[in-house]
Amino acid sequence: MSDTEPMPRQPYHPGPSGPPPGPAYRQGGPPPGPGYGGPPPGPGHQGGGPPPPPDYGYNQPPAPRRERRPRGDGEGARRAALIIHTIADIAAVILGLWILLYMLEANQANPFVEFVKSSADWLAAWAQDIFTMESEGLRVFFNYGLPALIYLLIGHGISARVRRL
Repeated sequence: MSDTEPMPRQPYHPGPSGPPPGPAYRQGGPPPGPGYGGPPPGPGHQGGGPPPPPDYGYNQPPAPRRERRPRGDGEGARRAALIIHTIADIAAVILGLWILLYMLEANQANPFVEFVKSSADWLAAWAQDIFTMESEGLRVFFNYGLPALIYLLIGHGISARVRRL
């Protein structure tokens, strides 16, 4: 027979009806044990199906974690972090409020405006005259805005660190 000729059809012969004879066969699956004609079982394999996939280390137990010292409920650390966070926010709000009052040309003889200005001057004393611009509005914005931003960044960073303790 050549490669170009079609194969002749084989007649269909149905096998015996019912399960094969003998106690070695179970209904509904292959016979137990390695002698049913399948591949030989691998190491640690009991037969009765395909061997398990190779283990590439994914099923290894996780590495032991570092022992941490026992700590309480963390209420003190959370409270300290909240206090630090709140103080930083209040400082930034006072500085931002002074910038807003200055830009809106609030009456500086008003006691509230005087209080906000004196508090902002005290909070931003270390940053006064970093920026010396011709425009008074820009100078106030940057000389008080920079300390507000620094208070926020440092205060929130410290409070996050304290919260992890």
